[in-house]
Amino acid sequence: MGNTKIKSAIISVFNKDGLGPIVKELSNQGVTIYSTGGTQSFIEDLGIKVLRVEDLTSYPSILGGRVKTLHPKVFGGILNRKDNEKDQEQLKEFDIPSFDLVMVDLYPFEETVAAGGTHEEIIEKIDIGGISLIRAAAKNYKDVMLVSTTKQYADFLSILTDQKGEISVEQRKAYAKDAFNVSSHYDTHIFNYFNDDTEEVFKQSITDSQVLRYGENPHQKGVFYGGLDSIFDKLHGKELSYNNLLDVDAAVNLMQDFKNDDPTFAILKHNNACGLATRSTIEEAYSAALAGDPVSAFGGILIANTKIDTKTATLINDLFCEVVIAPDYEEEAIEILKSKKNRVILVQKPFDFPKKQFRTILNGVLEQDRDLITDKIEDFETVTKVSATDAQNKDLAFANKLVKHTKSNTIVLAKDGQLLASGTGQTSRVDALNQAIHKAKSFNFDLNGAVMASDAFFPFPDCVEIANKEGINTVIQPGGSIKDKLSIEYCDEHQMAMVFTGNRHFKH
Repeated sequence: MGNTKIKSAIISVFNKDGLGPIVKELSNQGVTIYSTGGTQSFIEDLGIKVLRVEDLTSYPSILGGRVKTLHPKVFGGILNRKDNEKDQEQLKEFDIPSFDLVMVDLYPFEETVAAGGTHEEIIEKIDIGGISLIRAAAKNYKDVMLVSTTKQYADFLSILTDQKGEISVEQRKAYAKDAFNVSSHYDTHIFNYFNDDTEEVFKQSITDSQVLRYGENPHQKGVFYGGLDSIFDKLHGKELSYNNLLDVDAAVNLMQDFKNDDPTFAILKHNNACGLATRSTIEEAYSAALAGDPVSAFGGILIANTKIDTKTATLINDLFCEVVIAPDYEEEAIEILKSKKNRVILVQKPFDFPKKQFRTILNGVLEQDRDLITDKIEDFETVTKVSATDAQNKDLAFANKLVKHTKSNTIVLAKDGQLLASGTGQTSRVDALNQAIHKAKSFNFDLNGAVMASDAFFPFPDCVEIANKEGINTVIQPGGSIKDKLSIEYCDEHQMAMVFTGNRHFKH
């Protein structure tokens, strides 16, 4: 198997962008071109001779274009083995041309689904002829060059021009590999459209990728699969690292629960918020968030739910931080934040979060529904004799949003729309509470009148007792322990208010 000289080609593409220069070069090299429908008209409009596939097969395009290329004279021309005498004899017997090049792309199924097409429109975008041409040409890569996506056009044109139509087997195999990537991705999206969660199988396909500097540590390779450009406009800074991306993901998910609230600012470190506050202005929100833990904020990820103005940017500029995220910025604010060469500045676009989450474990994958529940005040169930005030309910809702996005076991202490401290990732809920209390006191916060949120129920009254002794008299938790009564009784004895949400928000 050596080089293949392109003498005959079949071209049938949906997207004509970038096709013109390739067709002209093929024509200049004396290549015989066969085509169908819109592609044929496109080539003819360029003044280039093209043979109709219908004339080759003696069949017109039928069934509204559903059947055009599905014929032995097309697939025999692609699948024949040039070093197989019997194959070549049969080509002569049935008057079948041998194709050296196949150019085809697929109907935009994924794009039609994303655009909200009707079921009928989506079904008509399931490609039959194109996918068959791709599989046939890729299978016979030792004799056929296959171009299966417009992303390959520029590279293929360079090969075609530089090598004067001589294509090496290594190049043909590489293009065949890409083609199977195209076809498997296409079929995965079709399956997932039809599946609707009824078949418990794991099928995902993401073709966009970005090689990272490294993974969590320098000795680990890291790659991000996905399209960041659909979520962010990057205005400035270095490339995001593996750990940056984990923190950015945590920040964006956290702020999603505050997107419709008053100006809110969060500072995250290692996937957890070390500062969070809601205020009447974003400047005040930033200052209050930073006050929650100015030590941990160093090197953190910053995110706002509204435009960052010049005053806020000036304050942020005094802090070393890795990434700043906001839906918008004042022009002068951008210039201020750009003064640090490596600081990443991101504009977050509106986008829909995936409904599923998954992670690798052991020799498989865990998949789950995204936690889309945001507990609202009107759904709180007061289980104590004392009820929370309106102001306390606002703080309970604030704290409970945060507890949902903090590593379990977690306790969050908040007051007046500000995170005072949290205990994160502890093996004991008591340890989480003690960690939060110690941290709040280390920054001189007064816990009297603060609220406490827990990501899971209290199996014993120990946490409410510890909280009460620190001046915390309002608690929110999911409820659901067989010993809920013990915590409720303690609260009643000490004039504390407790509400249940009915929803646990573990985050492991």
